[in-house]
Amino acid sequence: MSEITVGELLIQCLKAEDVQMMFGIIDGSHIPFVAHAPRYGIRHINCRHEEGAVHLAEGYTRLSGRPAVVIGSPGPGGANLLAGLTSAHAEGHPVIALVTMRRRATNDPDRGGAWQATDLEAMARPITKFAATLRVPERLPELLRAAFRAALTGRPGPALLVLPDEFLPLKLDPAKAPVYPAAQYRQTQLGAGDPAKLAQAADLLAGAQRPFLHAGKGVLWSNASADFVALGDYLAAGLSSSLGARGVVPEDHPRYFHLFDLQATALARNEADVVLVAGARLGEYDGWGRPPAWGDPARQKTIHIDADPLSIGLNRPVDVGLVADAGAALRALLKEVPARTAPRTEMPGLERYRALSAKTLEGAMAHLQREPARGVNPGQMVLVARQFFPPEAITVLDGGNTVLWGVAYFPILRPNSFLYSVKLGFLGTGLPFAIGAKLAAPERPACVITGDGALGFNLMELETALREKAPVVVLVVVDDGWGMEHTAYAAQGFPAEQHVGVDLAPQVRYDLLAQNLGCFGEKVDVIDDLPAALQRALASGRPAVLHVTADPAINADPVGYKEFRYVRTL
Repeated sequence: MSEITVGELLIQCLKAEDVQMMFGIIDGSHIPFVAHAPRYGIRHINCRHEEGAVHLAEGYTRLSGRPAVVIGSPGPGGANLLAGLTSAHAEGHPVIALVTMRRRATNDPDRGGAWQATDLEAMARPITKFAATLRVPERLPELLRAAFRAALTGRPGPALLVLPDEFLPLKLDPAKAPVYPAAQYRQTQLGAGDPAKLAQAADLLAGAQRPFLHAGKGVLWSNASADFVALGDYLAAGLSSSLGARGVVPEDHPRYFHLFDLQATALARNEADVVLVAGARLGEYDGWGRPPAWGDPARQKTIHIDADPLSIGLNRPVDVGLVADAGAALRALLKEVPARTAPRTEMPGLERYRALSAKTLEGAMAHLQREPARGVNPGQMVLVARQFFPPEAITVLDGGNTVLWGVAYFPILRPNSFLYSVKLGFLGTGLPFAIGAKLAAPERPACVITGDGALGFNLMELETALREKAPVVVLVVVDDGWGMEHTAYAAQGFPAEQHVGVDLAPQVRYDLLAQNLGCFGEKVDVIDDLPAALQRALASGRPAVLHVTADPAINADPVGYKEFRYVRTL
């Protein structure tokens, strides 16, 4: 067999993993492999910042279900990737970072004064599931297999491989560096887990008087939303999801308990005699799986399904822990539970829980009905957007108070339709998440609801969206400041004149910035003008920014802020 370059071998390895896109800014050191990508059906997405590139990759992998690849240049380019990898690590996104380094003779280790010498492997190790440096060219396929295995086994997450740039143009015998398809070196389907434990779980669910089911993102990764809802419907169980898994259950489902509806959700979960947790670690916004958000584990039986054994029982003791693919386990339970009990039609206590929900809704309506002194009530903006976009639209939230408005008034009605930086609240992820998601699902509308502060982090990725034909619609709540920090000052008793460091320039026009980049832009100052503006934005066929002037007083007093603070004290 004729020799090939290490760079082409790299692309062959990515092809074997069914990689279809790579994201990042090209450096001269990347040319030996990027030049071969089109011949293997791999599209390079040229971004405007390496951190933004990782966030695009995150949005892409969440919607496509495929691992995503990002590339970084030596030194500063690779360093810029690290912030994005922090996000991917926190959110559980399988992003493979390929970063080049300058000559090993001066950089490995740094001789002192070497150009662009940075120990990216060491810096990445705490925020990745795998980090290594290639030191023998023939080991490239082996190390890439290790990176993909780590990223896609158990709870997904990022991996990083550093590639010395002098290796990539070298030729080698491919027989000395064999490439294997995924099925030949890693487990691609975990299965339904231990049959004995499945039987125990089915016995508990069939015998439960008040079952309750809670979904995490693992249900989305395994494409098991329909199975989760079907099991809940068979048992007439209460249903909820983690913040990141919104959409597993359509939020207009009659037995869905919204995370915004704190009292009713906590009571229903607390009174359940058996709870099933599928694909979730039960983190802070899940109340850690403890009372008062959940029942006492001493009396409430817990079944926990997760692909990662380290997540089983992490924050709550379990009665049945099932290491399994969530989809396979739920489908198995859909066979086992009906063999033990007849279908049910009524959820005990539902009327009482919904009376509490009505009180929450009453409070939410009070926020929604506030008349702005100027501009728009952000809650009304979100509600209009929900009415405009179809149920299958991809919705991305970004910011502080903007997210609270979005969670409250934008119900998610389909699986894989919601993205937000849940674990970190990482500002600036909204626009790149949406672009990546749109590239993965170009047939679906994509909407970003963000604040003027958050949008500023990665605003130039609008140009990426335009160039790569990813027409996302951005609604930016403009209050000329860091809205949630205004809220935090007020919550701590400081008057407006003492709110330091929270103002942004009032003359910034985000619609005009979009227009100057070649995108669609329009300013909205009155809520009645928003539906037509949304229609024009979507019809433009280009990335669009609607600059929505928000009433700063209303935005600084958002729905759900007290609950947001309360949950973080549990």
